[in-house]
Amino acid sequence: MSFGFDDMNIGGQLKVGQGFVPAIKEGNSKINGSGFIEGPMVVGAGVHFPTNFATLMVGPLANPDPDCTPPFVPGALCQGLSQPYSLIVSPNAGVMGNLDVNFRIQAGGLIVAGADVIAQCGRHILSVKKDFDIKHPTKEGWRLRHVAPEAPTADVYVRGKVVNKKSIVLPEYWRKLVDPTTITVNLTPIGAHQHVIVKRINDNKVHLQSNGGLPINCYYHIYGERQDCELNIAEYEGTSPKDYPGDNSEYLQSGSF
Repeated sequence: MSFGFDDMNIGGQLKVGQGFVPAIKEGNSKINGSGFIEGPMVVGAGVHFPTNFATLMVGPLANPDPDCTPPFVPGALCQGLSQPYSLIVSPNAGVMGNLDVNFRIQAGGLIVAGADVIAQCGRHILSVKKDFDIKHPTKEGWRLRHVAPEAPTADVYVRGKVVNKKSIVLPEYWRKLVDPTTITVNLTPIGAHQHVIVKRINDNKVHLQSNGGLPINCYYHIYGERQDCELNIAEYEGTSPKDYPGDNSEYLQSGSF
């Protein structure tokens, strides 16, 4: 059974489907003006989704009413078109889970795609920094942001402190992960000059030696390049990431611009 209405105004609560919905409350405590749709629900072009991909599916604007802004092609923001979107959220949006994007993310006047930020107007390319931003652990009302280091090689590292030992045992997984010929070691003596040197590196260990056999007390940083992947080509001829001469499938982004 179905009903047809030209217009409908609901002053209380709209519910489509079954189930208890704590967010909008029930009965005498219900929130007037609230609503619930069990889904799946399609908004926009009805044939845009061939099956029920999600609870809510928002497609392109397809209303033929002459008073409705016609649907323009998404992404043409530089031309000043007034309706390039299928969904607009203002002022803020939150995602309580994963966010999967097939093509690109646009922020303000910038397009974020993989590791590049491109301003669509003028095609200015900026570098995206890989970072984390957290509540400051010691300053009230402050935040702390760190940026990940970048290098032309796929390096891993370990760091620590050596006290009264003559060798540093590398993580066991380094045997298969790291090319031993690429390992470099930085040593910083603590308290006094001990003239500590790297005597040799073998059997997944860094062997140390001090002047006159003095007890070794030092910090260390050890770097090595991964051998389980293709060597990175830091510089290459081209106009987009698609021109990369190596295996783009090993990277988070291969780009299309």
